[in-house]
Amino acid sequence: MFSRTEDFLSVVIPVYNEEKIAREFFEKLKGEIQHLCITYEIIAVNDGSHDHSHEILKSILDIIVIHNPYNLGYGASLKKGLKAARGNWILIMDSDGTYPVEKISDFLEYVNVYDMVVGNRNHKRDALGRKPAKWILKKLASFLVGRDIPDLNSGMRVFRRDLALEFFDLYPSGFSFTTTITIAFFVNDYTIQYIGIPYYKRVGDSNIRPWHFFDFMALVMKLILYFKPLKMLFIPIISLFSLGVAKAIKDIITIRSIGNLALILILFSFQILTMALVLKIITKKNLQ
Repeated sequence: MFSRTEDFLSVVIPVYNEEKIAREFFEKLKGEIQHLCITYEIIAVNDGSHDHSHEILKSILDIIVIHNPYNLGYGASLKKGLKAARGNWILIMDSDGTYPVEKISDFLEYVNVYDMVVGNRNHKRDALGRKPAKWILKKLASFLVGRDIPDLNSGMRVFRRDLALEFFDLYPSGFSFTTTITIAFFVNDYTIQYIGIPYYKRVGDSNIRPWHFFDFMALVMKLILYFKPLKMLFIPIISLFSLGVAKAIKDIITIRSIGNLALILILFSFQILTMALVLKIITKKNLQ
């Protein structure tokens, strides 16, 4: 439960070309949070919008506006907001009308019980072509972190600022901020609670493109290689070692000596194992 005397909520909202809904969204956001009677601040990060979003944001009372002179990316904007935030808890969500502002109080019910609370979106409106891609990413990430991940990259979540800052240098500038923080929290055994939320039709055009799937896939693989290299490389190590041993046995039976290929496969498996152990040591040192 969010403490009205001890906790401070910083709401960080990236904005990019949202002139159609910016004023309506922030006025609704302010009204919803004011009713909660908590200590808070709202930080809007205008990410080099080409429309009138910046002017609209400056005219809205009681919000802090950070302006990027040109587009830096979703993740870069959140990182700026995270640095500027004064609260011990951070709430992020998009300003395009897709996320339910009225559900913020439900998220705060789990604060101080969990380290992060994430909105599990209803994806009934997803285009048919996007569902398989999201399913693949979610299953891959869930397998690699060893836990079920209901929603890998939901953009509405509340999390502890001090824990989020531990992985600050890992957050990319693009759309993968939420994917990164999700995996980082899971693999470091920070507690996460998912709650169901509706997901509305956005106002304006989406900036997500089909080819971003491959970027997300590469990111998931990179993060697991960074955090859990042994798990990521376990199958290649075992496969190469097993092939090498099998080839060695065959060589002994047929030619009564071990051939070069068998030795190469076995040695290569040990090289990968050594690399995984070194990566694990480096990662542990970097996170201390």
